[in-house]
Amino acid sequence: MDIVGNSAGIQTVKNLILQVANTHASVLIHGESGTGKELVARNIHQASTRAEQPFIAINCGAIPADLLESELFGHEKGAFTGAATARQGRFELANNGTIFLDEIGDMPLLMQVKLLRVLQEQTFERVGGNKTIKTDVRIIAATNQNLELQIAENKFREDLFYRLNVFPIMLPALRDRPDDIEILIEFFLAKLKTQMKVCRFTEPVLERLVNYTWPGNIRELTNIIERVCIMYPDKDITVEQLPEQIRNQDTIKTKIYDLNEMVMVKQELLITDFDLKQHLVDIEIGLINSALLKANSNVTQAARLLGVRRTTLIEKMKKYQLVKNDIA
Repeated sequence: MDIVGNSAGIQTVKNLILQVANTHASVLIHGESGTGKELVARNIHQASTRAEQPFIAINCGAIPADLLESELFGHEKGAFTGAATARQGRFELANNGTIFLDEIGDMPLLMQVKLLRVLQEQTFERVGGNKTIKTDVRIIAATNQNLELQIAENKFREDLFYRLNVFPIMLPALRDRPDDIEILIEFFLAKLKTQMKVCRFTEPVLERLVNYTWPGNIRELTNIIERVCIMYPDKDITVEQLPEQIRNQDTIKTKIYDLNEMVMVKQELLITDFDLKQHLVDIEIGLINSALLKANSNVTQAARLLGVRRTTLIEKMKKYQLVKNDIA
């Protein structure tokens, strides 16, 4: 299986793939854009008994509505202007294999009806034809939309949703799997080494990347790695050389005092020998304890809340004797 990562979310996805692969069940993969939905679909296909048969992918949102039917089901000669010859559609090409329907939420309602028939009867006709063609295709669909909301707005058929959502798989966003980011960076750098000289990521850069929110998910990560390697081959990368959106993201979490706390600090400065160093230590300990409480003592999650690397948080916890020294 070529899905990279050891986080709990990714381990769950890997287990689900193995559970569903050798069944004939339809799968609906949910996840944000760039999280690797097609990779999951390919892994399901490769782990199934259909692995030696075709895997055909189609992006339902990238093809105009008036051409989508022909793309999926093919057409006969003369079916429409420009149809000089008969043409097989994706369902014929995928026979005995798997068809991956990406961004299924963008499929027009009329096409949803025709897809539902294929799921129910395993048959279809080419555009302009009247011959019924039988097909044996495993359907895996994916979406970055809330299809239940689409159903409520009459933009997606409820019966089709339940046909597709037999076995749902939820893909976590990259920001929810920070422990995997360094592993992914190493993986993509190793792949790039076969094509070019790659750069080296320093600790401050890795810390910034781990704490970035990654709105474009893994697709954004791979693009950034390739870009900096092209710009700075065989060099150590600094934070200043990262793209602006990462460079400017504030990863430092500070405590916001309310008015009463501000007044108390000001009064303490006036009437006592104020110990700034100890005061900052107290603030840091308070923030760490608050983060651990909010994260139910999960150190990885607490580190993410604080905007620091997990190893950094562990060192601080040891320093302030907040946990036993044998924490790993």
